[in-house]
Amino acid sequence: MSNELATRPVRSFVLRQSRTSTAQRRAVDTLLPRYGIPYATALLDLPRVFGRDAPRVIEIGFGMGETTAAIATNHPEMDFIGVEVHTPGVGNLLKLVAAGGLSNVRVIQHDAVEVFTHMIPEGSLDGIHVYFPDPWPKKRHHKRRLVQPAFVLLAASRLKPGGYIHLATDWVEYAEQMLEVLEAEPRLENTTGGFAQKPAWRPETKFEQRGIRLGHEVRDLVFRRRASD
Repeated sequence: MSNELATRPVRSFVLRQSRTSTAQRRAVDTLLPRYGIPYATALLDLPRVFGRDAPRVIEIGFGMGETTAAIATNHPEMDFIGVEVHTPGVGNLLKLVAAGGLSNVRVIQHDAVEVFTHMIPEGSLDGIHVYFPDPWPKKRHHKRRLVQPAFVLLAASRLKPGGYIHLATDWVEYAEQMLEVLEAEPRLENTTGGFAQKPAWRPETKFEQRGIRLGHEVRDLVFRRRASD
């Protein structure tokens, strides 16, 4: 499974030529060495990364990082790793981390599937956040969606028993696909029996606010890894 995922030709993202501001570029150049984790095909020693043993959450595709920084600020007892490929978002989150003095955030600028495959030990995570991933709305592009059976199997294997995966999307059709895929994974159980209420601790993202203005309905899903597989 891991080799197939690591070499898959279809990715869930496209590296667009987004404008990186001077401040974002400066943050990448000066702060990524401090708060970043270089991609490598070697498992991380997560307690050593943060200098402590605390609950650990990974957020996949954190966009501009406001949600990541807000949750980390409100939960200093937890450690967070944000995974993102786009430089403007990486730079923006690094600025927020430095401005907030957040010692509980690290950043990996790389493909999340490869990060999970090669860097994250099995049974090491307390939570996984996937907020408003690219819905790839055209049917011919659905194969690019992140939430597919192979990825969910991989993600579930990295969760501790009782660890959770929390997803949110404003595309109802994608939400239904997510629900179907997650419910088909035997290691996971739905915490609500359907879609979940938005947890109070999850801030509204800019993508979410834009979707609501467009009349989209937001769906949250919260699944947990079963205590015994």
